[in-house]
Amino acid sequence: MRRGDRYSRSRALGAPLLAGSLLLSGCALLSGPKPLSEDAPQTIVVTSPDVTKDVLGLAYTCHVSKPTSPSVSWSGGPRAKSYALIIDDSDAPITPRVYWLVFDIGSATTYIQPGSIPPGARVAYNSVGVAAYDPPCPQGGPHKYRISVYALNTGLANLLPGRPQLLPAWATIASHVIARGEFTVTACPQSPCRAESSK
Repeated sequence: MRRGDRYSRSRALGAPLLAGSLLLSGCALLSGPKPLSEDAPQTIVVTSPDVTKDVLGLAYTCHVSKPTSPSVSWSGGPRAKSYALIIDDSDAPITPRVYWLVFDIGSATTYIQPGSIPPGARVAYNSVGVAAYDPPCPQGGPHKYRISVYALNTGLANLLPGRPQLLPAWATIASHVIARGEFTVTACPQSPCRAESSK
């Protein structure tokens, strides 16, 4: 899919997501630049070996021919039954743009390798309607993105289908969050990229 087509499709999906967010406004879902379940304690420390000085490399953006998802690791927080990971752009207009939503990550997992998901984990549809990693595509200059990990009090195997749509997945995860952590990174359309100058 061409980049322009991808963004046109994303805009077309924005209206249904916004309508859905109104129905779920009590959960603070997709209603603004806020982390999912922001009332949950932020006790998880999220990092990535692929991020240097808070800068996400070009290899994980749309500005290379074969982008891949970055590695993510986390520590801390309470004992969880499962984890969920979300990469989003909270500054996107209308609703946060979700690039990747991975859930049913096993309770013993604290690291995701680049370009893969852990055994047993599943991927929900993202904001462009694909159950896969949609690489961030900053245009014109630096832009910030958020990598969040959520500790859940249950596994979601019996609560969500194999590849759920974004809004049901987001809502289900929100209702089971017991702790969270987030890591803000900067990506640029070219190298070098400086996080301190990002928008």
